[in-house]
Amino acid sequence: MAQKNRLKYIILGLLIDRPQTGYDLTKSFDSDIGEFWSANHSQIYPLLNRMETAGLLQHDQVQVGEKLVKKRYSVTDTGQQEFFRWLQEPSPLDSAHDEFLLKLYFVKDQHADLLRVMVTEQLALHQAKLDNLNAQLADKFPTTQQQTQSYGHYQLLRHAILRERDYVAWLGEI
Repeated sequence: MAQKNRLKYIILGLLIDRPQTGYDLTKSFDSDIGEFWSANHSQIYPLLNRMETAGLLQHDQVQVGEKLVKKRYSVTDTGQQEFFRWLQEPSPLDSAHDEFLLKLYFVKDQHADLLRVMVTEQLALHQAKLDNLNAQLADKFPTTQQQTQSYGHYQLLRHAILRERDYVAWLGEI
């Protein structure tokens, strides 16, 4: 079965929230969306053009500064219908690619110096990520009202925190 282009649906969802430029969309992958999906400008810009050609998006021109003109994209009715159809489809399980886990698989000796180094490095990285996620939660969702207004985003951030907390705890047991 061919894999569907999930990036298309991420872009549609972001643009349903508000019209954005390609640059704005790219920046979304440096923060919130980057917690669970990655994409770069070399994927996003050509996809925007294909989506517009397919009638899912439209754009207008916005001037930035004195000379720079950018395309600001918004979702068409057809794009909204496709996005909401996708939201209603069942989601298949998909495993993430964690290079540390791949390397850990090949470590034979639990007392190997390499294992200690690997675990120490990963523990520092995951603890830093956990600290960052907790700071984001406190900053973005300090009140129950903010949590309910962006419920999905709030729950996704909570999921990321729980994932990192469990990962840190697991690394501490190795």
